[in-house]
Amino acid sequence: MRQVWISRRGAPEVLEVREATDPEPGTGEIAIAVEAAGINFADIMARMGLYPDAPPLPCVVGYEVAGTVTAVGKGVTEFSEGQRVLGMTRFGGYTDRAVVPVVQAQAIPSDLSYAEAAAIPVNYLTAWLMLVKLGNVEAGEKVLVHAAAGGVGQAAIQICKWRGATIIGTASKGKHARLEEMGVEHVIDYRNEDFEEAVRKSVGSVDIVLDAVGGESLAKGYRLLAPLGRLYSFGASSFAQGETRSVLRAVAGLIRTPRFSPVKLMDKNRGVFGLNVGHLWEEIERLQPMLAAITERVEAGDFAPVVDKTFPFDKAAEAHRYIQDRKNFGKVILTPT
Repeated sequence: MRQVWISRRGAPEVLEVREATDPEPGTGEIAIAVEAAGINFADIMARMGLYPDAPPLPCVVGYEVAGTVTAVGKGVTEFSEGQRVLGMTRFGGYTDRAVVPVVQAQAIPSDLSYAEAAAIPVNYLTAWLMLVKLGNVEAGEKVLVHAAAGGVGQAAIQICKWRGATIIGTASKGKHARLEEMGVEHVIDYRNEDFEEAVRKSVGSVDIVLDAVGGESLAKGYRLLAPLGRLYSFGASSFAQGETRSVLRAVAGLIRTPRFSPVKLMDKNRGVFGLNVGHLWEEIERLQPMLAAITERVEAGDFAPVVDKTFPFDKAAEAHRYIQDRKNFGKVILTPT
């Protein structure tokens, strides 16, 4: 099999395509010929040496794949050879052959492309957990979505529209028109505007903030919350500016990260939540019903995974750079060929 490895910490060029022995499914597992693998910002932080959960280098990262079942292990009755599936992997997803437990796989609709299927697990589960499971977003509530053009941002916009919430999004200026067409009522140019000031001018306060930026952004988002408001922290992209690790930048980001007092949270009637969906793969029995509900909404036409661009394995460095340059609108996918 062919895999994309992080050979060492550094710029995108440290990604290498390597050969390895094809894995065989064990009891309760299926083997997948991978047609598409999702890229997430956690993968980029792992490459830069900023993601503590990543395996020791050199390693293969990747949380999600989609493809065709090529073999089933002992005791597997849920899937059969030739079936189209998506699979959830906690690392090891940048590969053209994957083995996953059946509890981490799900059949995909026939009219969904492999790239679209690979765009579902991390993005939609993250957005669903924040907005539906934990946030219980309701019609009329105001939701601030940072990086609205990104993968999680796109999933969040679709969930907010489905629930009838008002969406405020941050994105670079060139993405505003498309976001407005998708139903984002207020779009803020985060590069040239202070989003806290812009939100106050447009809607006053918000009920939910989805923040993958971290640092000072969390403090601003918290100040924007209305009573009973909820702030969700699910990333720290501000720590990973540039193509290589900067310890000074990471430390500065940590210093700017606010500390939340339980007493003050009670006084303000606000909530602050942290989410790392990669840490929930061991809670797969709890995630499965959510993933099934998301897939149902995709089949019903309420949600539509947005795939911006696909890159072959040998262009993985370009894919990482494309995301770090903030060029993507939706999900970026790796394909074996």
